[in-house]
Amino acid sequence: MKKWLAFLLAVAVFFTVHEGLHALTATIYGEYEAFHVRPIGLEVTVRTPVDERSGMKWAVFSGTSNLVTLMLGYLLLALGRRVARSHSVFLKASIYYLTLLGLLLDPLNLSIGPFIYGGDVNGIAVGLGISRYLVQTIFFLILLANRELVAQKLLPMYDVKTEHPLLRPWVR
Repeated sequence: MKKWLAFLLAVAVFFTVHEGLHALTATIYGEYEAFHVRPIGLEVTVRTPVDERSGMKWAVFSGTSNLVTLMLGYLLLALGRRVARSHSVFLKASIYYLTLLGLLLDPLNLSIGPFIYGGDVNGIAVGLGISRYLVQTIFFLILLANRELVAQKLLPMYDVKTEHPLLRPWVR
């Protein structure tokens, strides 16, 4: 039960940080309109319609939350040895899951997710004036690298055993 609560806490923290940064950057730019809970997830909506968006602020709005949660994943991975020695099962599980989400969720969101639901990749591409497919390719490579970090560093650090092919090392 504690592990499920730890997972739910990690999900709540992750999405609070991610969507909170969308809301903060939208507010800074005077674009914040509303926050929605949708069937496919949480969403901060802005005032400017999609087809009228241009400029760097859209890369900042769409990309900041992704970069911060990704950096959070790297930071927690770097601090993981300390946390893994903790006697608190709940703390260890919470940080483990938050690290896992931080390393994998936004690279997945920016690489494969756009084929299903669009999302932040479009704002990053518009804001930087580059192809959405270039952004997706970069984040797919990050996803693969981070998957390997999870398999080779995170799982052993927390003594997690798995036979799942997506979570076993591919590179030696």
